Amino acid sequence: MQVSTIELGKVTVTRVVEFRGSVGLTSREFFPESPGQLWRQNSSWLSPDFWNPDTDIVPVALQTWVLRSEGKIILIDTGAGNDKFRPYAKMWQYMDTGFLSRLSRAGVQPEDVDIVVNTHLHNDHVGWNTRREGRDWVPTFPNATYLIPEIEFGFWNPEHPIIAKDPKASQNVWEDSVLPVHEAGLVKLWDGTHTIDSSLALELAPGHTPGSSVVQLQSGTDRAMFIGDLLHTPLQLEHPEFNSCFEEDEKQARTTRRRVLEWAADHKALLLPAHLPGHGAAEIARDGSYFKLKEWAGFSRI
Repeated sequence: MQVSTIELGKVTVTRVVEFRGSVGLTSREFFPESPGQLWRQNSSWLSPDFWNPDTDIVPVALQTWVLRSEGKIILIDTGAGNDKFRPYAKMWQYMDTGFLSRLSRAGVQPEDVDIVVNTHLHNDHVGWNTRREGRDWVPTFPNATYLIPEIEFGFWNPEHPIIAKDPKASQNVWEDSVLPVHEAGLVKLWDGTHTIDSSLALELAPGHTPGSSVVQLQSGTDRAMFIGDLLHTPLQLEHPEFNSCFEEDEKQARTTRRRVLEWAADHKALLLPAHLPGHGAAEIARDGSYFKLKEWAGFSRI
């Protein structure tokens, strides 16, 4: 799979893809409130990157955004990882991908990484936090600080009562992908907002999970927002009221999605979701009370 890079002000952004394909969800399974007719009406631009009209499957990508800013290397989300036992999320079970080789082709060795941002702690955002070494799970990026929202850390911590919609889907994730980096002393918990450097800042964006977060980039005249799982299909631009099936708080997810989309449209900011295939990121504009695609980013299409 391809690696491609763009410049946003003084920040370099590289897209490193772990996976592109189907996770077996049809449009109505993925987005329960979306009518099938709407997908067919938009087939001309959703197909083939974001919807297969023959199978009704919605493809996804797992990708890590690699940022170079003020002399540091920053990873935003770490995908599903290799060798993980995921009995209730079998699409990510015992994966064996060349992610680290692709990261190397992007000029990054694990020891080079200074900061890892986990926008939230779902299994497909923390997998490469760790790698298997013998029978143990060890930090993949041993010199990095792992930034995790405090409320997210508390929500998934098994020492606290878990009230997640589907707690089984996160089985083993804490033990193999979160706890090892915490026990290694690499985790920094934050709340509200957190400044990474003069160009990059974290802020909470709850709904998908209680502690979901986004990374805002402001450098020179360029603006961007790395939005994790606030958006899973570009159809949600025209219909931000449509949630995915994975939202913990559906009402809050709609409110947060609209707030972030409004900011992005008003500031001509590039939106970089975690899971869009195709060109992966886009600038948007207001379209009445909704939004529309203005221009795709310059990343290679996958």
